[in-house]
Amino acid sequence: MMKRAVLSVSDKTGIVDLGKGLAELGYEIVSTGGTFKTLTEAGVPVRYVTELTGFPEILNGRVKTLHPMVHAGILARDTEEHRKQLEENGIGYIDLVVVNLYPFKETVAKPNVSFEDAIENIDIGGPTMVRAAAKNQERVAIVVNPKRYADVLQSLKAEGEISYAMRKQLAAEAFAHTADYDKAIADYLEKQQAKEKGTESIFPETFRLTAEKVQDLRYGENPQQKAAFYRSSNAEGTLAGGVQLQGKELSYNNWVDMEAAWSLAQEFKEPACVIIKHTNPCGTALGKTPLEAYERALEADPVSAYGGIIAVNRVIDGDCARSMHEHFYEVILAPEFSPEAREIFADKKNLRLVVIKRGEKNAQANSIGWKIKTIQGGFLLQEDDVDTAPASEWEVVTEQKPTAEDLHELEFAWRVVKHVKSNAIVLTKNGQTLGVGAGQMNRVGSVKISLEQAGDKAQGSYLASDAFFPFPDSLEEAAKAGVRAVIQPGGSIRDAEVLEAANRLNMIMVYTHRRHFQH
Repeated sequence: MMKRAVLSVSDKTGIVDLGKGLAELGYEIVSTGGTFKTLTEAGVPVRYVTELTGFPEILNGRVKTLHPMVHAGILARDTEEHRKQLEENGIGYIDLVVVNLYPFKETVAKPNVSFEDAIENIDIGGPTMVRAAAKNQERVAIVVNPKRYADVLQSLKAEGEISYAMRKQLAAEAFAHTADYDKAIADYLEKQQAKEKGTESIFPETFRLTAEKVQDLRYGENPQQKAAFYRSSNAEGTLAGGVQLQGKELSYNNWVDMEAAWSLAQEFKEPACVIIKHTNPCGTALGKTPLEAYERALEADPVSAYGGIIAVNRVIDGDCARSMHEHFYEVILAPEFSPEAREIFADKKNLRLVVIKRGEKNAQANSIGWKIKTIQGGFLLQEDDVDTAPASEWEVVTEQKPTAEDLHELEFAWRVVKHVKSNAIVLTKNGQTLGVGAGQMNRVGSVKISLEQAGDKAQGSYLASDAFFPFPDSLEEAAKAGVRAVIQPGGSIRDAEVLEAANRLNMIMVYTHRRHFQH
C-alpha cells in the first residue's frame, strides 16, 4: 500500500528537499495552498487537498483540511475495526504529517498590527492536524520543525520507516509547538482585553513561559545540583543568542557571571572592559582602545581577576588578545574576535570565547523584559532595571558644585554600582574602579571594604552608592580617605544629617532619585 504524507507549512524552509525525498521513497504527497504551489513549481509530484477530500476550499481558505478524509486518515489506528470503517468510507491512511503554523507571533510583533490581522493569523486546521497526528503517534509521524526533515528522510531511507521511538519524540515536540503557539495567542488576547479595560500591565494575568532546552549543564551552583540552559525564541542579539567559538562547555555559574559581565559592559558607549567574579565586577574600566580598557580593568584588582569572566564591548584585536593570554580566565565575551585574536587564543583549549552580535533589533526588545525568581510554590516577576537616571535629572545638593569632569566621573561610577550586589559601594577615578564593596549587611561596611581596596588611590576619587545613606558615618569614612564626590539616590529620613556632613566635610554630593538595589 502506498504511504501518504500531508505537507502544509507556513515556513517553507527545506520543504522542497523533503518533498523530493518522500516522492523518491514512493510517498503520495497531499498539500495545500502555498505549499502546493512551492512543491509544484519545484517539480515535486503532489495532489491538492481538494482532490483528496472532494470538497473545495471555502471561507477564504479557513476550511480546507478540516475534513474526515484528512482527519480520519490521520487518527485511524491500525486495527481491524478502524480498517473496516476506513474502507467503508473510501478513506486512506495518512502516515506522515508535516505542518508548521501561521506566523502569529511574527504578525503581532509588527508595529501597529490590526486586531483583525492578528486574528486572521490564528491557525486552526494546522494545530488540529498536528494534535491529531501527535495523538496517534503509535502509527503516524508528525514533524513541525524543518530541522527534523533530514532525520526523517535518513530514517526512512535506512529503515524503511520512522521508528516508534522517533515518532514519540516528534509527538512531544509537536505538542510543545502547539502549546507555545497557544501561549502566544492567549498572551496577545489577554493584553488586548486589558487595553480595552484600561488595565494594561506588562505582567499577564496568567504567567506562561516557554523556552527551548539548549543543553544539560554539568551541574548547577554546586556539584550535587542538576542544571540546564534554556533559550527563549527571541534571543537574537542577547547573551543567550551568543555563539561559543572555542573552549569547554559553559557551566551554570559561567552563565550567571556572563550575564553580569555583559550587562555591565553594555552600559558604556566608550570602549569598556568588565571583569566579573561571583557576579560582581572586581574591575571595570574605560579606555581609548580595548587593550587599554582591559589593562586598566585588570589593574583595578589583579588578585580577584584570576579565573574571572571578561566582557569587552568592542572587537577584541590581536594586541588585546596577547595581553589577556598571559592570564587565566574562564570566559571572554565580545561582539567579535579578530582572526589574529582567535589564533592567539587557540592554544588555550579550555578558555571559552563567546561572540554576542547585536542584531538588527535592539537586544532589550528581544529579551523577555522581566527578571524572574522562584519562591516556594510560586514566582516573582519584575521589570528589568533598564538604563538609569541621566545626569540631566540629577540634583546637586551640596554647597560644593561638580565640574563637567566631575559629572562624567560620577556617571561612570553610577553605572558600575548599578551592577554590584547590595549593599553596593563603588570607588572610581579616571574611568576605572578602585574599590568595590558588595553584598554587605550594612552600608558603612561596604564603604570600608572599597576604601581598603583603593588604598592611597582613594584620594580625589568618586564614590557611588546604590541606595541612600541611612547615617552620616559612610561619608565620614569616605572623607578621611580623600573622596572628592559622592553620588547616591537620596531618600533617607536622615538626608538632612547626611547632607550636613557632606557640607561640613567639603564634599560634592549628587542625588539621582533612582535606586539600583540588586539582591
